[in-house]
Parts: sequence; structure tokens; C-alpha cells
Amino acid sequence: MASQEIEALTSALSRLPGLGPRSARRAVLWLIKRRETSLVQLLEALGAVRDRLVECGTCGNIDTTNPCAICADPRRDARSLCVVEDVADLWALDRARLFTGRYHVLGGRLSALDGVRPEDLAIDRLLARVAAGGIDEVVLAMNATLEGQTTAHYIAERLEAWPVRVTQLAHGLPVGGELDYLDEGTLAQAIRARRPVG
Repeated sequence: MASQEIEALTSALSRLPGLGPRSARRAVLWLIKRRETSLVQLLEALGAVRDRLVECGTCGNIDTTNPCAICADPRRDARSLCVVEDVADLWALDRARLFTGRYHVLGGRLSALDGVRPEDLAIDRLLARVAAGGIDEVVLAMNATLEGQTTAHYIAERLEAWPVRVTQLAHGLPVGGELDYLDEGTLAQAIRARRPVG
């Protein structure tokens, strides 16, 4: 049996996505064997992130600066805005390096079953960004789930008040799939084949 501290670390790691109890135990053993190098680096990195982590006031991304590195990058196309459900979706799309515009994180998706209403999401902030002008296209990059598509249609209807082109990712994405779990080739095809909503 391991000490309470080691068991607590194993338990904490096992709550991370993709890590069950066995994988967490292996990770803890690996870290213990390399405590002078890897464990110290991990602890320092976690401490730095804990102390500096902020939500971008513009798009809702998580970064260590506000505005985030994407919003502050002058090379980004400010006329094109990609709307995603969650930060994980933003990171997945940006990792593919195919979308050169800026992003907007909703913080979830509409769901009657879960009680998530439009006012629970950053939809009003999105509409304010569009109303401020300078945006020509809004790409709705919602997950290919019923709730994701409901959210996309709701936003498309709300955006009809402004002269912006509203597009969405191609439906080559698997139904029920989530962006964070897709490979870069699938994401690339979805970005290239985006089409108008409606």
C-alpha cells in the first residue's frame, strides 16, 4: 500500500480525462522515479499555470494573458470569427492551423435537458462583437450533436440582424462527434468545406 499522499495524487490524476486508476498509478510511479527532474518540472508548471491562468475578456479562451495570444495577434484576420462551444474546441481547431481568423467561446451549448439557456452562454457577447462592426463572416463550429446544431441554428437566427455571412463546418464530421477528439485531417476537411447556414 502507498502512503496517503501518493494515493491522493493517484486519485487526483485518475479524475483527468483519459486517465483511469491504472494509468494514474503508472503516471505516479513514473513521476516518483523521476522526482528530481520530471516531478519538479511538473509541479513548477502547475504552479505557474495556477497563478497566471485567466479567461480572455474578448473571446473566452483560457490563457496566461488577457487578451489571449490569439486575440492579440495582429496577423489574425479580424473580419472572420469562429464560434465554438468550448475552449477545447478552440484549441483543436487552432492546432490544425487552418483557420486564420479569431474565435469566440460560448462556454457550452443549448440544452433543454440540462437547463442550459441562451443567457447561460456567451451569445450576447458574440452579438456585441458582431454589432461593433468589422466582422464579415461568422463560422459556427458547433459539435455535430443535436444540442450543437440547435445552438448553431439559434445563433444563425440571432445574427440575421447584421450583414454578416454565417457559415458552419461541413457535416463530414461524425454525428455525435466532438471536435476535441477528431484528427487534424477531419478538421481540415470540415474547415475547407464550410457552407452557409440555412
